[in-house]
Parts: sequence; C-alpha cells; structure tokens
Amino acid sequence: MVYWELVIIKKRKNEGTNRYYSLAKKLKREGKTNEEFEIIFNNLSLEEVIGLKLELASRFAFNGKMYGLPIWISLPNIVRDAVLKFAVSATRTKNEAARFLGLNVRHLHALIKKYEIDNYFQEEVDKEP
Repeated sequence: MVYWELVIIKKRKNEGTNRYYSLAKKLKREGKTNEEFEIIFNNLSLEEVIGLKLELASRFAFNGKMYGLPIWISLPNIVRDAVLKFAVSATRTKNEAARFLGLNVRHLHALIKKYEIDNYFQEEVDKEP
C-alpha cells in the first residue's frame, strides 16, 4: 500500500456518516442565516435566544398557542429535537452522537426516527458529491 492510499483511508476513517449533517450550513443554504447574523446570534445567551424567538412568535399567536401548540407542554420535545440535531451535526458518527448524549445506540436511532433527523438533513446529503 502506498502513502496516498493510507492518507485516503485515514481521511475516510475521520469522516463519519454525519459528515454532511451541519445545521449552520443547511440554514445558510436556505438563506435563513449568514455570517453577520451568526456573529450577532452568538453573543446572545440560550435563554435570550429562546425568549426572543418566543416573543417574536407571539406576535402571530393563535388563541394563546404559538405555532398552534401549548408551549409549556411542548418544550421538552422542542428542546430534545434541537439537542438531537446539534449532537448529530457536531459528531462524526451516530455512535459518537449516542455517547455524547449519554444514550445507547438503539435509543438514539429510535429518537432519530421519531424526530425525523435524517429527513431534516437529507436535502444536504443529496447535494453533496
């Protein structure tokens, strides 16, 4: 085996199945964010981000239910969905994401299916060579 073959094998080993899963890239591609917005956004705390998003969404509330959902009851699922998307985009493999979240792989795969994480990132995977 020659040197360049070893480099390719090593590169493939470092790139896991999640290599195309990036929430930031997906949102940029969809025109929902840009470099300037991300810099400003990064200066906000998580609590400020959530509060601001809820305040902006409340302008369009329907019978006290933003997005047609009772927010307090829906928060655990909303947060789990967001953390799951982050974990999958921040790790190289699903196994690594499971370890990061403190879950076993079977439970992670069930959550990925429940929250349709693969479908969320699928468009991005399809566009990559």
